[in-house]
Amino acid sequence: MKKIIVLPPEISQKIAAGEVVERPVSVVKELVENSLDASANEIRVELLSGGKKMIRIQDDGLGMNREDALLSFERHSTSKISREEDLLQIRTLGFRGEALPSIGAVSRVTLKTSDGDEEKATQIEREGETVLEILDIAYPRGTSVEVKDLFFNLPARRKFLRSDQAELGMIVKYLTYVSLAYPEKRFSLIHGKREILNCPPVASLRERIFQLYGKSLLEKLMEVDYEEKEGRIQGFSSRPPSGRHDKTHQLFYVNRRPVRDKILQGALNQIYRGFLERDLFAEAFIFLSLPYSDVDVNVHPAKAEVRFSDSQYVFQLVVKSIEKAMLKERGIKEIYPVAEELKREFRIGEKAPSPAFRIPGEGKIEAQELFPLPKKEEKPSVQVLGQYLETYIVVSREDGLLVLDQHNAHERVLFEKYREIDEKKVWPQKMALIPLLFELSPSQALSLESNQTLLEEAGFRVEAMGGRSFALKEFPDIFQAEEAKNIFLFLLEEMKEEKVTDKRERLLATLACKTAIKAGEHLSREKMEYLVEELFKTANFSLCPHGRPIIVKIDRSEIEKGLKRTPNWR
Repeated sequence: MKKIIVLPPEISQKIAAGEVVERPVSVVKELVENSLDASANEIRVELLSGGKKMIRIQDDGLGMNREDALLSFERHSTSKISREEDLLQIRTLGFRGEALPSIGAVSRVTLKTSDGDEEKATQIEREGETVLEILDIAYPRGTSVEVKDLFFNLPARRKFLRSDQAELGMIVKYLTYVSLAYPEKRFSLIHGKREILNCPPVASLRERIFQLYGKSLLEKLMEVDYEEKEGRIQGFSSRPPSGRHDKTHQLFYVNRRPVRDKILQGALNQIYRGFLERDLFAEAFIFLSLPYSDVDVNVHPAKAEVRFSDSQYVFQLVVKSIEKAMLKERGIKEIYPVAEELKREFRIGEKAPSPAFRIPGEGKIEAQELFPLPKKEEKPSVQVLGQYLETYIVVSREDGLLVLDQHNAHERVLFEKYREIDEKKVWPQKMALIPLLFELSPSQALSLESNQTLLEEAGFRVEAMGGRSFALKEFPDIFQAEEAKNIFLFLLEEMKEEKVTDKRERLLATLACKTAIKAGEHLSREKMEYLVEELFKTANFSLCPHGRPIIVKIDRSEIEKGLKRTPNWR
């Protein structure tokens, strides 16, 4: 009996569809790219239930005649390439001819389209692989694709979709990113009866950033524009020392295609190292233009990643573009090496180097008091020896040495304390003397709406001020005012896509992380002893709330073996 068979079309097409269509945002991405490739100037997205129940994309693009409309559902049918050589210089967002066939294989689709040349437009209704109806209709030039009941014929796949709000959040994020690449086009998003995104066409990227993120972000950015050989970098990035506590506002585009790329991100973060405070990252909207033949966009099923023919050149292009922008900010013309004036203007002051190992009790203590001193009770079973690199606490016990990461240890201690407070619903709050004003992007506003109750229970009270403006009126008493605002914005990003059951734990872990002592901070002996004692009282002293290890043990036997001593030798 033969073991190898050829899969029937109804199975193979669903497998192929799974590579392109993972969730509602995949459908939106593929159809919006088709609209952009069809030279649409207006793109309207309508959703029900986060896109799980219905997605409708309407555009005023070139449209299709009857023949092309029927062919568009055939796998690998495309108007964007015709020869093998075309794959070497892809100029369009889509090119594989898999969007409509893949979407159609796992949903109920209604296509309406007209190229404006024929007297009548075309409507095609499909259910999975079955064509239900083909009609002549009246319809203006352009295309509408309505996708209902995604994965209706793949219940196992449908089961793994997230909540309506989580799926909606991913779509908002994608449309925000793609609208930045095409400021001259109109984008709108309606969920149910609520308009979430409305971006009329504007003349520049600067104006689009203002539309989406507001004035407060724009004021912290500097313009980037640098050209070398056939490559060019344009966009905006953080003006030091401004930064952000996460990388969610690091957006990269290659020939206007939104991409995830480690080379671009690595170059950006390298050039800002030393220009921003610890734990801050640059915000950036970076647009790279290269000859199409120098970029391979056919390396990922969803076209989210690219490959460069000369990665080193691209890396240096980003580095030089940011350096030039920084120099321009200070009126300095030379580019290499980075001028000393720039270093003096921008670089964050650094402490003088300290001894690698510090004996507790020596030196002046200037660290903020982050936890109370221990009560004078019996000594713990372990003995604190000292601090290594002002980052690790070295502890001895009978069977060897323990090396503790002081930040991770304190994070675990605070997490347990915050959990106790949260269970009692008694978070200490304080009112801002002057309300802290900020502006939210569409995805941040959606996150606030989804998590407002939880945030209020944790002590954050926010009021809408009109448009994209909000005011933080109250916050947990463990923070200073400006710190509270930054942490609140960080929490909005952290909680965007988390499952409901995880959000409270994630919030508490984030609060613990932000209030814990940091690496590089000198601790007195009393603080170290208190921290070690409290750590060993927790239920899980080996891992911090984010899953990072806290303790490394060096066995006594390992020490004795390395020093060639016998266990009984004294």
